[in-house]
Amino acid sequence: MNTEQNHHPDPTPYLLPALDPLSGTPHPPPLPFTAPWCYELHFPRDPRGPGIARVTLRAVLDAHGLAPLTDRAELLASELATNSVRHTQGPASVRLQWLCPVLRVSVWDMSPDLPPAPGSRRTEVTAHAEDGRGLLILDTVADRWGGCAIGEGKFGPGGKTIWFELNLPAVPPPVGSALAA
Repeated sequence: MNTEQNHHPDPTPYLLPALDPLSGTPHPPPLPFTAPWCYELHFPRDPRGPGIARVTLRAVLDAHGLAPLTDRAELLASELATNSVRHTQGPASVRLQWLCPVLRVSVWDMSPDLPPAPGSRRTEVTAHAEDGRGLLILDTVADRWGGCAIGEGKFGPGGKTIWFELNLPAVPPPVGSALAA
């Protein structure tokens, strides 16, 4: 009897842990939905930076099952990253932090100038103005936002961080629970 003809490959190889192609060690299991995580992207003062930040943000949120937050997060992060590239002279970064059920997105740049506090009075923007709507969008779309100046010190350049938070409307039940079935 020829054993090669009777050999069938394992029908469920996708259930086995994926192996690192270089070391051959198994990858760790994915984080649970409620586990905290953080990703950060640094980019130079380049007009392509905000687009790269948008694509990265979408990929991270999709990978973590946070599609309900993606459109709002993408709009706000794009607005803040674009302002960083247009109005500062150095690099910027976008940081995504998940603290179930809240997503916090922070954008850092080298300018120490903070915008007016959330909800404070600002001058009206005319209907055909090309800019000036960013804080209005932030006030309207974010669940919470703020900012802080960062003094230059031994850990790096100063600048500021503007952040916003989005709350997930309903947290899905954990995988494997009776409610998830």
